[in-house]
Amino acid sequence: MNSFFIIITACIFGHGVHVAEASDSVKKTESAVFGGGCFWCMEYPFEQLEGVIDVIAGYSGGDEKNPTYEQVSRGLTGHIEAVKVIYDPSVISFAELLDTYWRSIDPTDAGGQFADRGDHYKTAIFYRDEQEKKIAEESKKALDKSRIFDDPVVTRILPVKPFWPAEEYHQDYYKKNVFHYNSYKRGSGRAGFLERVWKENSQSSKAGSKRADFAKPSEHELRKRLTPEQFSVTQQNGTERPFTGEFWDNKRPGIYVDIVSGEPLFSSLDKFDSGCGWPSFTRPLVKKNIREKEDTTLSMRRTEVRSTGADSHLGHVFSDGPGSGGLRYCINSAALEFIPLQEMKARGYGEFLQLFSEVSEKDTPEKQ
Repeated sequence: MNSFFIIITACIFGHGVHVAEASDSVKKTESAVFGGGCFWCMEYPFEQLEGVIDVIAGYSGGDEKNPTYEQVSRGLTGHIEAVKVIYDPSVISFAELLDTYWRSIDPTDAGGQFADRGDHYKTAIFYRDEQEKKIAEESKKALDKSRIFDDPVVTRILPVKPFWPAEEYHQDYYKKNVFHYNSYKRGSGRAGFLERVWKENSQSSKAGSKRADFAKPSEHELRKRLTPEQFSVTQQNGTERPFTGEFWDNKRPGIYVDIVSGEPLFSSLDKFDSGCGWPSFTRPLVKKNIREKEDTTLSMRRTEVRSTGADSHLGHVFSDGPGSGGLRYCINSAALEFIPLQEMKARGYGEFLQLFSEVSEKDTPEKQ
C-alpha cells in the first residue's frame, strides 16, 4: 500500500514539475495594432525588428465582422488597413515599436497615405490600455516638437477594436510579390518620402542608398520574376550578346536601377556611345551602390562591377573611357531597369531630379 502511494505521489509531483517547466518555456507575447495606409508596406518595417514574432496584415477600427478587402477598399465598413504586431515585450517595447511606426508613414497626411486616398488608408495607433495611450500621446507630441515635419502630426490615437486578418494573398506580400511590392512602394511615393525625411537617420536609408524596403528574394522567386537572360546575367555572371540588349542605344533621359532591388546605379547624363554594343557610362550615379571585384575568368584580368544591395552581376569597368576619369562602365541591359525622367518622382527617385533641371524630355543627354 505504501509503495502504491509513493508511486502515485511521484507521478503527481513529476507531472507538476513538467507543467511548470513547460509554462516557463512559453514566451510572453503582446500585440499592437497600427494603421499606416497600405498594409503591404507596413509588414516589412516591423518584421525586421528583434523581438517581433509576427506581423499580420488586416483590418481594424470598424464594426463590421469579418470584412473583406473589397468591402474595406470601397469604404463600406469603417475599417482601415492595419497591421497587428505580435512581439516579445522583454525584447522590444511598445515605445520602440512606435519609433519604427513613425518612420514608416507620413503622419501629417489626414486624407490617406501617399497615392492611396480615402478613410480606409488613414493612419492610427490603437491602444489597449491607458498606459499605451499615454505612451502613444507622448510619442506623438515629441514628434510634433521635433519639427521633422513642416505640418502638424494628425495620426489618430484610438482605443483598440477587433482586428480581422486580411486574405491570405495579402500576408507577407513583400516576400511573395517582391517586384510588384518594390515598384508599388516607389510608385506610390512612400519610398522617396521616407528616404528624404529620414535620410540623416542611421535607421533609414540615405538618399540614393540601398532601398530600405528591399529583401532579396529566394532563387526560386527570382527565377519566376526574372527572364532567363536577366537571371543568367544577374545571378550567374552571364553576359548578353552585344547590340541585343534593351538599353545599349537608349537615348532617353532618366536613370538606370538594379533590376532586382531598384538601387539607383547610373544616369543617362553619364551614358555615352562606346561602340561596344552594351550600355556604357563614365561613372555611377551613386558610387556606394556599386562595388568592384577582381575577375580572372576567361584567362583575363578584369574588374567586375556588382550592385551593393542585391549583389547582382552588372558588367565590368575599363580604363578606356572618355573624360577626365577615363572610365567605361560596360553594363548588361538585362541587369537594369530604366526609369524615364517623367516617372522618377512618382516612383520614388525624386532626389535625382535636380540633376536634370536643365534637361527637357526632347533633349538627348548622351555623350556621342
